[in-house]
Order: sequence, then C-alpha cells, then structure tokens
Amino acid sequence: MNLHEIWGEIFNFADYGALLSLVRNSLIAGAVLGLVGGLAGTFVIMRDLPFAVHGISELSFAGAAAALLLGTSVAGGSIAGALVAAGLIGVLGAKARDRGSVIGVLMPFGLGLGVLFLALYKGRAANKFGILTGQIVAVDTPRLSWLLATSAVVLVCLAVMWRPLSFASLDPDVAAARGVPVRALSAVFMLVLGLAVAVSVQIVGALLVLALICTPAAAAVRVTASPVLMPLLSASLATVSVVGGILLSIGSSIPISPYVTTISFLLYGVCRAAGAVRTRRGWTARRPDTVPT
Repeated sequence: MNLHEIWGEIFNFADYGALLSLVRNSLIAGAVLGLVGGLAGTFVIMRDLPFAVHGISELSFAGAAAALLLGTSVAGGSIAGALVAAGLIGVLGAKARDRGSVIGVLMPFGLGLGVLFLALYKGRAANKFGILTGQIVAVDTPRLSWLLATSAVVLVCLAVMWRPLSFASLDPDVAAARGVPVRALSAVFMLVLGLAVAVSVQIVGALLVLALICTPAAAAVRVTASPVLMPLLSASLATVSVVGGILLSIGSSIPISPYVTTISFLLYGVCRAAGAVRTRRGWTARRPDTVPT
C-alpha cells in the first residue's frame, strides 16, 4: 500500500454529509463524555490517579467482554466491571503506598479475563475490536440513553462534592483536621471515577481511555492553576478531542481512538509549550527585581 492509499484510509471525506447524519448520537455522546472526562480528570490529576484510571478501564473491558459473550448489555457490563474495580481500588488501596500494587494486580487480571471472554465469543470481530479501540456507529438510541443517564449521575455527584473534594485533594491532612470526611470522599470519588471510565470506554475503547480523562486535565494544569479555569479548560479540551476525533473518523475505516488520542496529545503539546513560555516570561519579568543595582 502506497502513501496515497494509506492517506485515503485515514482521511476519506467522500459522502461526508450523508455519513455525518449517521453519527448524530455519537456527536452528542462525545460532547457529554468530553464534559464528564474533563471534569473528572481534574481530580485525577490533583490526586495523582492516572494509573487508577487505567486499572479501572481494564476491568471495565472485562465486564463489557463478558456481557458481549453472554449476549447482555455491553454498557451494563462495562459499568459493572468499572464499579468493581473502583470499589476494590478504593478499599484495598486506601493508602497511597498500597494503591499502586493493588492496581498492578488488578490490571493484568482484568485484561486476562477480557481476552478470555473475547476468545470465547464467536460473533462479529468488529464487536470485539470496538470494545478495545472504540467505535462511533454503535451508539444507538438505547446506548445513548444509558450514557446520558450515567453521565448525569457522575456530574451530579461531582457538583455535590466538588468543594470538599477539592480541599481534600489539595491538603488531605488539613481537610481532615477541619472535619472533612477525607476517606469517605476518596471512596465515593473512586466509584464516580469508575462510572466516568465506563461511559468513556463506550466511545474511545478500553485501551485508550486515558486520552479522554487524563490528557486534557494534564494539559489544562500546564496553562492555569485557577480552581475555576482549570476544570473548564480541561472539559473544553476533552470535548474538542472527542468531537474532533469523531468528525475526522467518519469517512474512515480506522477506529476512532487514534484520532481522539492524536488530537488530545497535540492539544497537550500546545498547552505545555504555552505554559513554558508563560513561565519563562514571568521569570524574566521578575528577574530585574532580584538583581542588585
């Protein structure tokens, strides 16, 4: 295959208008997931939990694969697997020093179960591949309803515990001294994070969910430390990544995940460069004040 053919496989805008109407549900889902992933990702970065996101996604994949094998709701299986993983990480990894080892144990277990279930599944190969790398044409009205309902639960939970969770994330010792239920908040947030991961897996797949939940927030923190602007920027970047990925992948035979991850990575690079320039200019502006005259 020559370079022109490869390019045609990656970007194909023939009959784009007709294809665009087929992914209306996916665009709605992408916009909602951008909001959910961006807001949840803010606390993932603040609490240093990217590894936990990956661990939850592996068991979410196992749950989705089990549901596919049994002929039940893939979305329900994905959510069940994610909640089990989040609960185990929240209970067994309550202490930061234990969390890494717990996640390291759960990840290969979840991945192994998922591979087993997919090996036993005799249906369409596209269904298997979609769980891992995402798919945009499978977001029908029932699945969209599942996604919107679950996303609403995540957003309501985040809104209710936003202020105490922010306090507990920034300084858990002081928060505990002030009467904030730090351990309870941590456990609840892990369950909320499990729901956010599960709904994200529906679009971008289990392997690359970090690009939706972690990368936008990591980009936002490079630009601003404002407790208001950071989550807004994170949600905006996540939405651009998902919706942009969907729009680019419509006419292609390539799964959506490479488009989402590439856009997300490019946005991170831009934010990191902007943050570096801002820091350098700030240092330069302050430098004369530190030099004796």
